Amino acid sequence: MLKPISGTGSMKSTSELARFSALILAGDRHPGDPVAALGEAGCKALTPVHGLPMLYRVVSALQGSRHVSDITLVGPGSRMLDGDSTMRDMIACGALSMLEPAASPSQSAYRGLTHIRTRPVLVTTADHALLQSEIVDYFLERSQMSGCDVTVALTPLATVLAKFPDNRRTAIKLKGGPFCGSNLFAFMTEESAKVADFWKDIEQRRKNPKRTVMGALGFTSTLRYLLGTLSLDQAMQRMSRAVGVRVGAVIMPFADAAVDIDTVDDFILVEKTLRQRASI
Repeated sequence: MLKPISGTGSMKSTSELARFSALILAGDRHPGDPVAALGEAGCKALTPVHGLPMLYRVVSALQGSRHVSDITLVGPGSRMLDGDSTMRDMIACGALSMLEPAASPSQSAYRGLTHIRTRPVLVTTADHALLQSEIVDYFLERSQMSGCDVTVALTPLATVLAKFPDNRRTAIKLKGGPFCGSNLFAFMTEESAKVADFWKDIEQRRKNPKRTVMGALGFTSTLRYLLGTLSLDQAMQRMSRAVGVRVGAVIMPFADAAVDIDTVDDFILVEKTLRQRASI
């Protein structure tokens, strides 16, 4: 039985853990993004947050991880980087690789996972501006000990609201939850490629958690979900059967893990949080 992973368990030593390649999805989702409009680059990933482009913050968190060996950007695209000498220099010296973005995040993830032949691979997004190395390490270490083909990071809504009481997050209603997605995905094995195809479907429904669950779990489990009696463990089992690989959830104790910048309100929240962090 697959269970959500939250404790330390019998953790391997750091030296025994696999090294992950990392993918950052950094392409713009749609023209006219209001967050992109806040910066001068015309690109959401390069919009400064508390004085630094959000993409830089994600790259820094991954570079500081004990378990990330190399980083590939999927987006924002060579044209968008024309005016960014820092990113261009990092790519030129081999500190980063870059692929052109595809039409959607799921297609960009598929492109990146096809490009990187080895496993495991961590996938995250450029708007994950509160990401820190300790969050990355926590997720990767528990993904490694999970025995799953794919893991997803989930943060209890209660954890998020305890730190950000006024923030509105899309949450999945499950027994023991609700839970918020946290934009961290680990593709641990060759079999995990099946999830990239599944992702293309749920991407269209990510702001409607009920439809996402209904599509993956079937009629009986959907009824239980709607009544709030389906557990996360049961949901992961059904998801695994639907996709054909072992899917597990890593429960994150970090409120920051669940915050990305989808809206201007998110941007204001992250700016405030980064100012507070810098003042400590």
